Amino acid sequence: MASLNRVMLIGRLGRDPELRYTQSGQPVTNFRMATDESYTNQQGERVDRAEWHSVVVFGRQAEPCANYLHKGSLVYVEGSLQTRKWQAQDGSDRYTTEVKAMRVQFLDPKGAQPQGGQQPRQQQNNGGGWGGQQQAQNQQQSSSEDLGPAFPSEASGMDDVPF
Repeated sequence: MASLNRVMLIGRLGRDPELRYTQSGQPVTNFRMATDESYTNQQGERVDRAEWHSVVVFGRQAEPCANYLHKGSLVYVEGSLQTRKWQAQDGSDRYTTEVKAMRVQFLDPKGAQPQGGQQPRQQQNNGGGWGGQQQAQNQQQSSSEDLGPAFPSEASGMDDVPF
């Protein structure tokens, strides 16, 4: 019997991504993103609930994610669930489940850049799924600028989402 392990998420980053390199020099970026769920409770009130996801990006997509994404960025992530086992300081076994991203697409408007007006460390445009539409902009952006809706479902311009 065949199995399927596929995850598709649209959400906002909860903090800036973290870039590191493996011993072999392969880039790896980690970030946390929130997706939202809305429902109506028994009293008829709308309830919004955020779900947090850990995402890991390997290889050629890792550096663009670290260079162009920031806290509040809206992204589409496609990948698979992966559970890793590790040992805590007390020697006990711990497990973490994360999304191993195969595709990351930047959904913020063209010309958006990191908070504080910082320019990306690298300018890459390979036309791939990591956000070929994303371009650096020379204008400074105020760090107090509104990052948009707290929940991805409230974001406008979602007509170009890939599914």
